[in-house]
Amino acid sequence: MRRKVTVFIIVTISYLLQVTLFEALSFASISPNLLIIVVSAFGFMRGKKEGLFVGFFCGLLLDLFGGSVLGFYALLYMYIGYLNGFFRKLFYPEDLKLPLLLIAGSDLGCNLCVYVILFLLRNRFQIRYYVLHIMLPELVYTMVVTIFLYPLILKVNERLELIEKRSASKFV
Repeated sequence: MRRKVTVFIIVTISYLLQVTLFEALSFASISPNLLIIVVSAFGFMRGKKEGLFVGFFCGLLLDLFGGSVLGFYALLYMYIGYLNGFFRKLFYPEDLKLPLLLIAGSDLGCNLCVYVILFLLRNRFQIRYYVLHIMLPELVYTMVVTIFLYPLILKVNERLELIEKRSASKFV
């Protein structure tokens, strides 16, 4: 129960920061995608199932409060969390390269899916503009924020695992 409440708080704070503070700090109307960081981090730290649920909840927040199609971001983020869960066996807390690589891949994949489904299918073929002016700047901004946000998420996860191990050892 404690984990669920903590994940809910992390997702809510990340969403609020993404739509308020980082919108105000945007460069050329590009802001970092904090929810991709959260979904990817929980996916590869906790596995496919938790990545799927966190991704669904994050995407649903985006759909409810700003999406044009209900369920699009929920489904997209759910897949991203699930796919990051496959890398749980490769996850080491002291390694920062794998999380950065996975979060970068998740951000690029998410933006590519958004382009294909929301723009390309409506005959907007400016992929070069979209890549150079939206995808790459958002990727760089997200990676910079990841360097600071990911260690916080990692510490919270380690603390929760320690608490869960202590409470589980009481019942054995």
